[in-house]
Amino acid sequence: MYKEVRLRKGKNESLRRFHPWVFSGAILSVEEGTAEGEVVRVVDFSGDFIAMGHYQQGSIAVRVLTFSEVAIDRAFYASRLSSALQVRRTLALVDHPQNNTYRLVHGEGDHLPGLIIDVYGDTAVMQAHSIGMHLSRKMIADTLAEMMDGRIRNIYYKSETTLPFMTDDDMNGFLLGGSSNNVAMENGLRFRVDWLKGQKTGFFVDQRENRQLLERYAKGRRVLNMFCYTGGFSFYAMRGGAEIVHSVDSSGKAIELTRQNVELNFPGDSRHEAFCEDAFKFLDGIAHDKSYDLIILDPPAFAKHRGALHNALKGYTRLNQKAFERIEAGGILFTFSCSQVVTKDHFRNAVFTAAALARRKVRILQQLHQPSDHPINIYHPEGEYLKGLVLYVE
Repeated sequence: MYKEVRLRKGKNESLRRFHPWVFSGAILSVEEGTAEGEVVRVVDFSGDFIAMGHYQQGSIAVRVLTFSEVAIDRAFYASRLSSALQVRRTLALVDHPQNNTYRLVHGEGDHLPGLIIDVYGDTAVMQAHSIGMHLSRKMIADTLAEMMDGRIRNIYYKSETTLPFMTDDDMNGFLLGGSSNNVAMENGLRFRVDWLKGQKTGFFVDQRENRQLLERYAKGRRVLNMFCYTGGFSFYAMRGGAEIVHSVDSSGKAIELTRQNVELNFPGDSRHEAFCEDAFKFLDGIAHDKSYDLIILDPPAFAKHRGALHNALKGYTRLNQKAFERIEAGGILFTFSCSQVVTKDHFRNAVFTAAALARRKVRILQQLHQPSDHPINIYHPEGEYLKGLVLYVE
């Protein structure tokens, strides 16, 4: 039997609209003995069933798995994983000859809140953002391997930095296989994935379509890729015919991976140069002989909670202002925010302010967002996290 979480009177409205989170302030009582990560029944004030989900201490107290009263077992996960795979087949991402990199499970967007699974060739990297998913990791891994029918030979679990607690269990390590082959392919370009120590699951899968778009703008341009991480935008720019490409990141490890990725695709190509330096310092120090007419700003999240929103918007304004001041007339700026608490309007206002402070004429060419393998649950608008603009700067 599943233990029970009872809501306060009148606190069931968001769940009746199928929002997948129960906040701690909405809870009247939690059945005695309920452990973190345990599956619970959520009932309203009158005791009527509403949902099943993973319980956890914190602001988001229950992440809803289903609004039906069913067992949360291997069959449940098999059904959810199968549905996620079908979506990726619809998107023509599975068994594609030029692309073996995609997100298979995107948390709430695939009705598996707290779970991320990215596929890199025959390796899946699984990441838990809730204790419930952490406790279910082996069942999910076994189900995934069976469902993928030989496509996945290795499953690496990488949750050391995403869980709000530490346990005696291994937070990082292989649940299946153990391959050291970390080269994957995206749109015909190869790259090394650092799933052991890298950010996210080892690569920013969510920029795949935006990188492909950048390639179309790159011909003959002098490109500056700020916050380059492992150089994704850089090697797309090179394939697009860029005159030069400079990659900048404050992490020496990221710069080394960028160099390796460029060499994988363009061995010995002298157009590329990498710099290990703080982004703001680099922009301040740009000399007249280093002019750029295509700049990419893809910083890490400036705000991870609402309390940091004000400072984050100031940071986006400052960063974009510096780019506007440095970019050549007729230049193209790709600028992004991956902060969930920064809305599209917040971000656009910060960029508009930056353009005004730099006294540049700017036109929006395109508005960018996360790709289709990062789906947004229509009842969970918070899932729309990646915002981007392509700007023409006079």
